[in-house]
This record gives sequence, C-alpha cells and structure tokens, in this order.
Amino acid sequence: MRSTALADILLPIGALAAALLLFGVFVWFGGTDPVEVWVLLFKGAFGDWFSWQNTLQRAAPLMLTALCVALPARAGLVIIGGEGALVLGGLAAAALPYAVPLPGNVIGTVLVCAAGMAAGAAWIALAGALRQYRGVNETISSLLLAYIAIALFKQIVEGPLRDPATLNKPSTRALDEGIRIGGMFGSDVHWGLVLGLLACAVLGLWLALTARGFAVRVVGGNPRTAQLVGLPASGLILIACAIGGACAGLAGAIEVAAVHTNANASIIAGYGYAGILVSFIARHNPIAVIPVAILFGGFGAAGSLLQRRLDLPDASVQVLQGIAFVLILASEALRGIDWRAAAVKLRPPAGPAAPVQLKVEGGGT
Repeated sequence: MRSTALADILLPIGALAAALLLFGVFVWFGGTDPVEVWVLLFKGAFGDWFSWQNTLQRAAPLMLTALCVALPARAGLVIIGGEGALVLGGLAAAALPYAVPLPGNVIGTVLVCAAGMAAGAAWIALAGALRQYRGVNETISSLLLAYIAIALFKQIVEGPLRDPATLNKPSTRALDEGIRIGGMFGSDVHWGLVLGLLACAVLGLWLALTARGFAVRVVGGNPRTAQLVGLPASGLILIACAIGGACAGLAGAIEVAAVHTNANASIIAGYGYAGILVSFIARHNPIAVIPVAILFGGFGAAGSLLQRRLDLPDASVQVLQGIAFVLILASEALRGIDWRAAAVKLRPPAGPAAPVQLKVEGGGT
C-alpha cells in the first residue's frame, strides 16, 4: 500500500520533470537557451504578485474542468469532453438574461451560474447515458459532443444572440454590472477561484466520506462487485457524469461572469482539454487537482513572458502540455511494476561455486 501511494506521487512528478527536460531540448533546437526558458516559466508563473494573479485566474477554470474528468473517472468512465460542457455553460449563463429578467445582485449571479451548471451537467450526462444504455464509447462520444457544443456556441452567439454593437468580434450582450463576479479584495483574482477550491474540497470529501461517494468508487474500481452487491451502476455513473459536467459548466459561467462579461469566441480557450491533463496528473483525486491546476495555470500565464523575453510563440506552452500528457500516459505503464523483483531479474547470474577441499587428518585432502 505504501509503495503504491509513493508511486502515485513519484510517477507524475517524474513525468513532469521529463516533460520540462524534453521541452528544453525542443526550444534548444530552436536556438533558445533551455535554462533561461525554465527560469522564465517559473518566474512568469510565480515570480511576483502580478504573476500569481494571472496564475490563479487561470487555475480556477482548470480546477473545475479537471473535476469533469475526475468524477466520471472514479466511476470508471474516461470523459474528455469538458470543453463542450464549458462553452455551453458559458452560453447558458449569457443567454439566461435574454429569457428572463434577472435581479442585478448576487441572486442574479447565482442564477447564471446555475444555468451554466445545468447545461454542463446535461451535456456530460448525455455521454454517460450513451455509454450505459446504447454501448457507445464515452471517450469518443464526449469528444465528438464537444465539437458539436462548440459549433452550437458559435452558431448561436454569431446568430440569434449576437449583440448588434459587436461588429468585429461577435458576442452576446454583456451581463449587468451587478451580476458579474468581481475580484477578491481589489485584486484581479476573481471569486471563481473560491468556487473552484470549494468544489474540489467538497467533492473530495464526498467521494471519501459518504456512502454515495463510496458506491461511485466501487462501481469504478470493480464493476463485478458492484453488480453482485446490487449497486445501481447506471444511476451512479450518470450522477458522476452530471456532477462533473456541472463543474465544467460552472467554469464556463464563471468565465462569462468574471472575465469576459459576455459569451464570445475567447471562451473557447482550451481549458476543457487542459483539464484532462490536470486530472490525470492528480490521479483523479479532487483534492490533488488543486495544486496541479495552479501549476498548469502558472505555465499558461508564463506563455506571454516567454513571448516577450525570448520571442517564443505564446502557444509554446501548449507544446509543454502536450509532452506532459504523453509522458503521463506513458508513466501509467510503469505503475504496478514490482521494482525489487525486476532488480533481482536484472542482476547477473552468480558464477560457479569454487570447489571445497576437505582436509583430512594425516595430511590428505
């Protein structure tokens, strides 16, 4: 048990270290000093308060989209369509004032967030339902549903809900000032970060301490056992998918209410796909999602610094994320190996034993 827990920590750390090393080789071939790149990566992420603000602002949606992967994964599903739930959550939050008048206070904020959560929950639950009732692979269906969601988002934002005042960048009408989510204590870090932290903490405790959370883990860990003890596997899987989708939908609503103030193409920023990486590195543990999301939020924030100082493309950090994702998946092949037994097998065979001579009294042998 102890060695398994140690592997859960050391393998992701080793994969991240290897990803940084390979990223350094990648930029070295482009004529850039890799040591300077590594220094600027961490300086741009955590070097000063301005960097920390950018990092934490990006970490908030990463926490929530990572939960969209982590919760279904604990139920045995591989859902990678969090980007679709995020954009539909943002669209629902921006569209709600078109449908009903909202109070310009915290109640209005809660309502737009709830609309985003409902849209995201329904979208990811659809992927779970297709898996359970029609046998459709959830990984493929959730990914394809993400493309459909993005297409719907663009069609509606650039069509029925487009604000005529937005000429160059089609957008919906901006949310009222009272509905928007502001910064905390005069900083650029919005209150969406608190919502992300609370979601990770609450869902981590839900999985660890409640009967329903335990049942979800049983379904994901041993479906045969779940069937034998009579657990409602389909219902639990749909619950896990809906909760995960609600988290991603909340991320979209927060991006609208706290960052962009309306729904536009800038919401499609890849947070849903980056959340896959965050969840896998965290081993689908909602509590572990928090530090990993902050780390990758920092890498995203450092992209602009790499562009300014070293003339690297801003998207170069996506190369780092891609390398890290490949290595994290590759590291799974090392999990479960008995390293002591492997070391014994690699030892060279012992040579033939030296003959033993017995000395007999009287001088003979």
